Amino acid sequence: MKKKRRTRFTKGEKLLYTCAVLSFVFAMVLQVFGGAGISGLSMNVEVVKADIEKQEKKNESLTMKMSELTSYENIKGIVSDMGLAYNNENIIVINN
Repeated sequence: MKKKRRTRFTKGEKLLYTCAVLSFVFAMVLQVFGGAGISGLSMNVEVVKADIEKQEKKNESLTMKMSELTSYENIKGIVSDMGLAYNNENIIVINN
């Protein structure tokens, strides 16, 4: 009969295997929390982009409204309603 030989791990091997397993678990946990943080930031970026687009549309609308209100026909109509005469020489144009 042959004697069964048990392979025992030394204290150094046990420590090494334990550190390897803990490092693997730590890396997985870090990856999960890191991914969650990145996805949260991505969502915030998308919200800010949507807000910027909404504000740009609002600015464009206000610019169009301003152009409409300062048009020649609109000014002439307002001047006529007030009973004044339209004099082109008295108009000062201010450019932004």
